[in-house]
Amino acid sequence: MNLPLFIARRIAAAGGKNFSRIIIRIAVVAVALSVAVMIAATALIAGFKNEISRKIFEFWGHIHITDTAYSLSFEPTPIDRDQDFYPSLDSVSGITYTEPETILGFETGREVERHSRGGIRHIQVYAHKPGIIRTKTAMEGILLKGVGPDFDWNNLKPYLLEGHNINLQDSVPSRDIIISRQTADRLQVGVGDRFIVHFVKSGEQLRRRFEICGIYKTGLEEYDRKFALCDIREVQQLLGWENDQVAGFELWLDDLRDLNLYNDYIYQEVLPPDLLCVSIRTKFPAIFEWLDLQDLNEIVILGLMLAVAIVNMITALLVLVLERSTMIGVLKALGETDRRIRRIFLYYAAVITLRGMFWGNLIGLGFCFLQDRFHLIKLNEADYYLSYAPVQVQWLPVLGVNIGTLVVTLLFLILPSFLVSKIAPVRAIQFK
Repeated sequence: MNLPLFIARRIAAAGGKNFSRIIIRIAVVAVALSVAVMIAATALIAGFKNEISRKIFEFWGHIHITDTAYSLSFEPTPIDRDQDFYPSLDSVSGITYTEPETILGFETGREVERHSRGGIRHIQVYAHKPGIIRTKTAMEGILLKGVGPDFDWNNLKPYLLEGHNINLQDSVPSRDIIISRQTADRLQVGVGDRFIVHFVKSGEQLRRRFEICGIYKTGLEEYDRKFALCDIREVQQLLGWENDQVAGFELWLDDLRDLNLYNDYIYQEVLPPDLLCVSIRTKFPAIFEWLDLQDLNEIVILGLMLAVAIVNMITALLVLVLERSTMIGVLKALGETDRRIRRIFLYYAAVITLRGMFWGNLIGLGFCFLQDRFHLIKLNEADYYLSYAPVQVQWLPVLGVNIGTLVVTLLFLILPSFLVSKIAPVRAIQFK
């Protein structure tokens, strides 16, 4: 029989004096709030990063394959669509690689074999051409992004507010165009309206009339303001290209954590010397640095909440020890060691912590459910790219929060529990 655990259970069941009962309840509330805030913070930050990343990737993909002279600021250089890797590259389900083995950050000098977390999900061609939209009341600069039959419309579906996809089935290029909500509002146009886009080619002005078939909104204003989708054949004609010439290829991966791995693999093992692959992180480093900063915010929040729980539990433990000084004296007089008596109070502290964790999980997960369903917390979309705070509950971090809270709290309670050794049996019994 585990005597310290038995006594701790009896103490927990019996409660305590009014003052200690209040302290214990405060400790339970503190642990509950700390756990709830930590769970909510991890879910909100994960949801925020996932939603922003998803919006960017749906337009750009994870990796771009282009000519080595490619730049978004100038006219694209055409490359041949008939490459050995297209479209078979999306059949790569995973790769194996070797890297130096490290233990606690130090290299051991050995090479270990690793596997990618996923494969290449999709590959598609694209081409783009800058132009100026002109209506009766306004003018607007735009960058037409031409897409073909291999375009994954499922990426755009969540953000297509009105209309339908571009009709790419005809033998002649489609004049359908999908513009952003922001562009449509500035031009005061809607689905079914037509406008003329002006282009410059070799010093000459070209004009094309397009009909709006859809309106999208991602919330990323700097991208919504610039881009419109149209038939890639129309862009090829404007650029004077053949049907088998494109600006590049866009790739999507199964797991973003494989980004650098696949970027190196494609560049070294797949591409011919005249082509270049660039990851989305290299193209837009500022956005990814901003997203990485959220990890630091998460660490700060978790640290502060854990500190609140620890301070309250230390206070509760000291009160419990002083309240039970007579019991400690009697147990010492009966031959119990300080170590076993400390275990009684550590078990009791674990019971209090577990109660707080139970309510904390209930509150935290309940908040995440309500926020995901009803979008209680609204955001300024112009500043945060989102109209509400998204949540993404990941069960591994939730489990880590619970285990970490219990383990770290009990570790910090070991030192205060040594107060038990300062209580003399004779004085404790006399005090009674």
